[in-house]
Amino acid sequence: MNSNRLVLTGEVTEVAELRYTPAGIPVISLTLKHASRQIEAGMQRKVECEVPAIAMAKLAEKAKGLKAGDIAEVAGFLAKRSLNSRQLILHINELEIIEKG
Repeated sequence: MNSNRLVLTGEVTEVAELRYTPAGIPVISLTLKHASRQIEAGMQRKVECEVPAIAMAKLAEKAKGLKAGDIAEVAGFLAKRSLNSRQLILHINELEIIEKG
């Protein structure tokens, strides 16, 4: 089981302040709201979700320019928010700003 990749386009709804890890690596948290129509079991279905995400290093610096209402496409992997958490968070490896809101 090596596959863990998610690509998502969505509207930025929240962007936290840029912060730094104890090692000095920039990190930023954000939330993406996705809405689309998908085909499931041969039927069209409306899909909506909000996905928490995190970007580090150079991508955090790029993401700090995002504002609520911007549209972005991100790619990355899912992991637990913390060691004891069951909540998932998207760790961004690629970030493209599609449209400034």
